[in-house]
Amino acid sequence: MRTWDGEYTIGLQHLKSFNYLPAECEQMRLVCDRISRVYSDSLEETVKSLLQLLGKVNRAYLTAVEEKLLNVLESEYGREITP
Repeated sequence: MRTWDGEYTIGLQHLKSFNYLPAECEQMRLVCDRISRVYSDSLEETVKSLLQLLGKVNRAYLTAVEEKLLNVLESEYGREITP
């Protein structure tokens, strides 16, 4: 399984389905990619915590405020990409 903070091998019994549509799965992949491009162990603790929380949302989109926060972090750390 590929997540925002790395790749993991897990058993199927540990997976929970959110029953996302294909478009929602793609949106989740894009959010995951954006977070992983910014995330680094060298970041400030607050920034790392915020990125971790954004990576754990249980919906297929970011709210307007979450999107703005991620945009600021992408801009600040020079890794901004166009979703």
